[in-house]
Amino acid sequence: MTHCCSNNNNAAKAICPVNGQPYARVSRRTVMHQISQPWQRDLTAAHYYFCDDPDCDVVYFGTDAQVILRTELRQDVGQKSTLPDRAVCYCFEILLTDLQTTQNLVRLKKFVTEQTRNATCDCETRNPSGKCCLQNFPKQ
Repeated sequence: MTHCCSNNNNAAKAICPVNGQPYARVSRRTVMHQISQPWQRDLTAAHYYFCDDPDCDVVYFGTDAQVILRTELRQDVGQKSTLPDRAVCYCFEILLTDLQTTQNLVRLKKFVTEQTRNATCDCETRNPSGKCCLQNFPKQ
């Protein structure tokens, strides 16, 4: 099993059926943990992809033409939001508003980096993108 925050630049991409833009693959495990009542869905696509466009209601789409909308998820998707209280770290419930000062940004980024190093994060299942939450932090 790979570490949740390992960088895979070779991820396959596919075109979102609604906005026509390419997006990276996400694991079926991520999709299963994000959708509400997964037992009521037939998640049999060979691959799923994560659309992070804030203007598109699609969050996931599969190679079987299946789409999963924002309203079908357990939580809001911070990557698709422009709200100031959106999630930036799903593993430790850090919101963008928690990072408003440089001191907090540095302290919380250091905390998440340490947790990532210690493998206590769970980005693959908690973050809708399935990727490391550190990439959601604002640039300093």
